Amino acid sequence: MALIVQKFGGSSVADAARVRNVARIVTDTHKAGNDVVVVVSAQGDTTDDLIAKAAEITGNAPKREMDQLLTAGEQISISLLAMACNELGCPTVSLLGWQAGFQTDSKYGAARIKTVRTERLQVELGRKNIVVVAGFQGLCKYDDITTLGRGGSDTSAVALAAALHADRCQIFTDVEGVFTADPRKLRHAQKLAEITYDEMLELATLGAQVLNNRSVEMAKKYNVELEVLSSLTNQPGTIVKEAANMEKMLVRGVTKDSDAARISVIGVPDVPGIAFKIFSRLAAKNINVDIILQSVGHQGRQDISFTVGSDHAEEAIGLLRGLDLLNGLELVCDTAVAKVSAVGAGMETHPGTASKMFEALFEADINILMIATSEIKISVLIAEADADRAVAAVHRAFFAEG
Repeated sequence: MALIVQKFGGSSVADAARVRNVARIVTDTHKAGNDVVVVVSAQGDTTDDLIAKAAEITGNAPKREMDQLLTAGEQISISLLAMACNELGCPTVSLLGWQAGFQTDSKYGAARIKTVRTERLQVELGRKNIVVVAGFQGLCKYDDITTLGRGGSDTSAVALAAALHADRCQIFTDVEGVFTADPRKLRHAQKLAEITYDEMLELATLGAQVLNNRSVEMAKKYNVELEVLSSLTNQPGTIVKEAANMEKMLVRGVTKDSDAARISVIGVPDVPGIAFKIFSRLAAKNINVDIILQSVGHQGRQDISFTVGSDHAEEAIGLLRGLDLLNGLELVCDTAVAKVSAVGAGMETHPGTASKMFEALFEADINILMIATSEIKISVLIAEADADRAVAAVHRAFFAEG
């Protein structure tokens, strides 16, 4: 007998038929002799609908009240799924995040899990109940409900698996696993049988929408073995685990991230400390900077360009305009860009990966604006209009199309 944590996203429980399908998967796992804890997201577009309802009332809703509102979506999902599992003959109890023991900090809208108190969960499992837990939420020290941010249900599931020392954490989605590219857009994308935590973390951070990057970080920290699979087909998924005994492919996947903006500061004085003052100001406001390019100084001046998330672009420009040392300098912001990346641990031992990627982009007549590399990734910033063609070109360069 094993303890299995299963997580189902909003598309997997979008309507009554899909709720019943999930209930079948859960109860089959339970009837096979396993203890089962299930984490569920809000149905379909419920979260977006709730955000829209708030916008009908105010354009500046307090974050605490938004958390109160948004957690209602998961409460609906867990109740419906528990009812469906009970209908199939398996005793099931649903728990909100705070009832399941999730303790968080008090950063409303983007809370971090501090601990998971498993006493209630252990009691319910001891009664041979299936336990259905609302993802994405917890309780802070002020006894206020908090949410973990977008994709937080993945993090909830991994946190439960770590706290309960589960044998496996299964993340069910609407695709059959982790692919070398988005299979909904590239028909030649190949499903991976296995992938390392580090590779999955890079793919998640760089635009792959299969797993939330915080959940992968937590899985690696606590050595939680993940399986990504589809709730709609009965097919094996992709295992996310440590690198030991795994064959290293040169490239594991190609991703696209359109949530990017390039900011350029033109004619910066070529003196020590300027970059520190620019980026420390952004860091103080928790604005993450990714690719950075600094030109060679000329006549005492240089240009600095960098990328941020597109939703932080306006704030970043405002902060930089407030720096006295940049008074009178030109600030340029381009949001019509995208980041395309190739990820793979095998890059460490295979020279020429970058040139192969750049050749593919050249042959597709796609201009590279900025470049960033690490041991397991190569990212390029390009025009957003070229992003899908770029993904296809780079994918062709590294994967045979059959």
